[in-house]
Amino acid sequence: MPAAFAPSLPLHVAPPPASQLWRRGRKTTSVSWGRMAAVPVDMAAVASSSTLSKLAPLEAILFDIDGTLCDSDPIHFCAFRELLQQVGFNNGVPITEEFYSANISGGHNDDLARALFPDMDHDKAMKFMDDKEALFRKLAPEQLNAVDGLHELCRWIEHHKLKRAAVTNAPRPNAELMLSLLGLTDFFPVLIIGSECDRAKPFPDPYLKALELIDASPDHTFIFEDSASGIRAGVAANVPVVGLTTRNPDKVLKDAGASLLIEDFQDPKLLSMLAELEPTVAVEQV
Repeated sequence: MPAAFAPSLPLHVAPPPASQLWRRGRKTTSVSWGRMAAVPVDMAAVASSSTLSKLAPLEAILFDIDGTLCDSDPIHFCAFRELLQQVGFNNGVPITEEFYSANISGGHNDDLARALFPDMDHDKAMKFMDDKEALFRKLAPEQLNAVDGLHELCRWIEHHKLKRAAVTNAPRPNAELMLSLLGLTDFFPVLIIGSECDRAKPFPDPYLKALELIDASPDHTFIFEDSASGIRAGVAANVPVVGLTTRNPDKVLKDAGASLLIEDFQDPKLLSMLAELEPTVAVEQV
């Protein structure tokens, strides 16, 4: 491989065995959507401020895709780890989960290409990113899983006729594949791709565009996100963000500005929040 493909970064921690990769597994919860009304509502306990409680009546919910609708980060990590090692990144030392979370997760491909390969021709660096996305799409059909409680939440949203959009930094082929595998292609009337906006996340442009297209007010909308980059984008758009701790550390998400952290879509804190915000009058979907 050309020397341009072998930058050396200060990654001196040996990678964990494959059996220990992504060891932070999700916990399940016994609280069900059918019992939402019975979940105690304590907004002081579920939010660090009154931001979320002021959203009532709830009008819309915006969703990131990777790591939010589905637990896709392990697939991305394996694809990056394999291809970076093949091209001699960090002198052939495999990247660790910690490096992936801190430097890659939630990033836009154009930014990642520049960060991972600062001395490489940008077109060549983007070819690497394209190859990585192709490997992801090859692996996803056998490995992609919905985050627990997702489909129950979607039914709740449809029942209340809430507006919604999917907003992602993923390339359009990836985003459309994931929505198809999850059975949610028709659920989202709007799909916003970061690279198709003037600026991708962590800038607010993708979320601002989503609000415009579904005609929703940021004062009655919140966002589901799992990465610091995405949370910063939502906060910059003046929309409260609920962070999913599917893979990234709680502190990272809190420091980025998340108003509430949940483990998955069955988390009692989420059910309490939605019970508090539940619309009394359905809003028509555009």
